[in-house]
This record gives sequence, C-alpha cells and structure tokens, in this order.
Amino acid sequence: MNVDLLIHSAAQVVTCASSGGPKRGEALAQAEIIPDGAVAIADGVIVQVGPSAALRRTCQAREAVDARGKVVCPGFVDPHTHVVYAGDRVNEFEMRLRGASYMEILAAGGGILSTTRATRAASVDELVAASQPRLDAMLAQGTTTVEAKTGYGLEPASELKMLQAIAMLDQIHPVDLIPTFLGAHAVPPEFEGDADAYVALVTEEMLPQAAAWYADSLFAARQTPFFCDVFCEAGVFDREQSARVLRAGQRLGLLPKLHADEFENLGGVSLAVELGAVSVDHLDVTPAAEAARLAESDTVGVVLPAVNFHLGSHHFADARGLVDAGVALALATDINPGSAPCPSMPLVMALACRYQGLLPAEALHAATINAAYAIGLGDRIGSLEPGKQADLLIIDAPDYRHLAYQFGGNLVAQVIKRGRLV
Repeated sequence: MNVDLLIHSAAQVVTCASSGGPKRGEALAQAEIIPDGAVAIADGVIVQVGPSAALRRTCQAREAVDARGKVVCPGFVDPHTHVVYAGDRVNEFEMRLRGASYMEILAAGGGILSTTRATRAASVDELVAASQPRLDAMLAQGTTTVEAKTGYGLEPASELKMLQAIAMLDQIHPVDLIPTFLGAHAVPPEFEGDADAYVALVTEEMLPQAAAWYADSLFAARQTPFFCDVFCEAGVFDREQSARVLRAGQRLGLLPKLHADEFENLGGVSLAVELGAVSVDHLDVTPAAEAARLAESDTVGVVLPAVNFHLGSHHFADARGLVDAGVALALATDINPGSAPCPSMPLVMALACRYQGLLPAEALHAATINAAYAIGLGDRIGSLEPGKQADLLIIDAPDYRHLAYQFGGNLVAQVIKRGRLV
C-alpha cells in the first residue's frame, strides 16, 4: 500500500478507540495501547494502525517518522472555548488577588461586560489578530480541533462579527474551529433588568442572522456542526429563558449546548437531557439525581477544571462521581480572558487527575474521543482508527501517563494535522 506518512516504532500508540459512542464507566479507564506501534496516513486520513513490523512490511511511505521512545496519540479536542475576544482582564485578576468580590469587580467595569466593550470596538481583522496567537499556543500544546463560541458581542452586529472572525481563523489556521453561537452569554447593559427583552432579541433577530450566516459559510458546505449555547445560571438566564433560546436555535438547525450548574443548580442538566443537547458544561454543583439522568442520555458532560484553578476555588466538579454514575465525560479548557486564560489541554488533564479524581487514561479519553463527541464529531476525529481524520501527536515520553503526570512544560514533540506535520 502506498501511503503519504508512516509514523513507526512508537513506544506506545494509544488509539483512544471507542465503538458506538463515547467511553463511559470502566471503559473510560481502559487504554488501548499498541507497543512498538505505527500509524499509516494517506490523503489526510488514517488508513492503518498496528504493530510497526506489520505496517513497515505492507506500507510504502513517501515520508516516515521514527517515533522511537515516544507516544503517539490523537490530537486533543477542546470542546468548550471562548478563544475569540479582544482585550484582557489582567487588572481584575489582581483585584481578585487583593480580595475584591465578583460584584465589586463588576461595579468597577470588569467581568464579561469588560470583554464585551473591547470586542464590540474591535474589527473582524483585529479579532483575528488577537485570537491567532492563542490558537498557536493551543496547537503547540497538542490541540487540533477547537470549539469556538461567540458571546462577547451581545448585540446583532458584534455577534455576527465574531462568527466572521471564527470563520476567518478556521481558514487561515491549522486548527479546525467549530462554531457556536452564544448570544445568550450575559445580559448586556442596554437590557439591564430586562433579560426577557434581550432573549427576544436573541431569538427573533440574532439567531436567524446566525443561521443565515452559517448557511452561506464553508462550515455548512463541509457539514461542520453549528451549535447554540446559553449560560443557564442565577442572575443570567433562568431555565425557561434558556429553553426559549435553545428551542429557537433548534428550529433553525442549530444544535443545543448549555453552560449549567457552575454556581447554582437551576435544572440546566435536566433541560439539556430534555432537548437532546450535544453537551452540558461546567457541572460544578450538579446533584446526584441529575447526574443519574445525564448518565442515561446521549448528552456529554464537560468539566472545566482550569476555571476553578484560576479562580482559586477549592471546589471542583465531581468528575469521579460523574464517571462512576455512567456519564460520558469530556474535558475542556474554557479558555477565556476572565476565568480561564489557559490554552493547554495537558494542564487540564493534570488538574482533572489531581483535583477531580480521574485516572490518566480517563483524562486522555476525556480530552480526545469523548471531547470529539461533545462537539458532534466522534465519528470523524478523537481516535486513531482507519477512516478518521489524521490528527495526531507525538509525545516526548515513553508512556502516555506522563501527559497528566508532568505539568508546567510541553511534552508535545510534533503535531500532525490532516496528515501533515505542522
């Protein structure tokens, strides 16, 4: 067989393969490892995975990479990010360290609305220029696919501008971006005290605008999913308002996602299950009864430990309990300027193992195949299997567990995106 690229002699090829859906329960902790393994790639797609001796006999490669002493695994999938924005919030980081409360920071002009002001003032080109270095950092740390939300425009023109920036970044950057409309991220100042009126703007004007943009985009041409998200949280959007937004999105063809249970339980998890949401994210205060209901559904639960770490919280989502309940669990950075300025999925894996009770294999699967299912792409990416897109990493360590064991450096030696070294 003629192939474009053969990666061979890896100490471990960790496939992260899963049949028929995301990994759950005991399967999440079971790593499929091929010692002295190899991966063959042609036309940007994986064509064979197996022992090096067998693939070196059967494959004639235009290019070969010797991965001796290293690990080969899927590229990381980051299924929850706010990577596109302008400005930063380093001032409020110091304010918080000096003891300021969230409300005091908000009163001083901080919080989401600070980023909204900066994002509204930026052009599409300025948003692209500001966001590209963050994607560079994510790629360098092994992330090959990124879900990217709007949500810092909070008015029609600026939300559309964010979608345009996401599309432009997807075209110019090696990382694949998956778009999410998050117009219901916060209530903007001009609608203060009248969230219902803002929800009406989102459902009647902003969502139809977003759907029309998607229909004419390359995302639609490639059958890339398009999501609608909402921040279902006390003081933001309640369960009924969240349902209005998500159902309006569904009527227009957008797939539902939710931020839920970050601070208070408003029934967001049960809403996600009712609507058949692709994922429900945060889950810091999800009660056991709702976790059990989530476990019986196809909705993926996404936890975001970098948020708790950055905010100095001693409370993390109970990832161990969610896995033991049978929830399909994924990890994400939630990279954003306020609560998680973190581009690193390996750091997220390290945090999940230390503070949320995950094992290294569970963390790796949650950052790859399950994360792919959390953005509706589990059939295309997230594992090393024939027919899947050739997004993979060569890790400078002899055992995959080093990804969670070590932290503070970067073990990613090489990134292969769509079959090409980048």
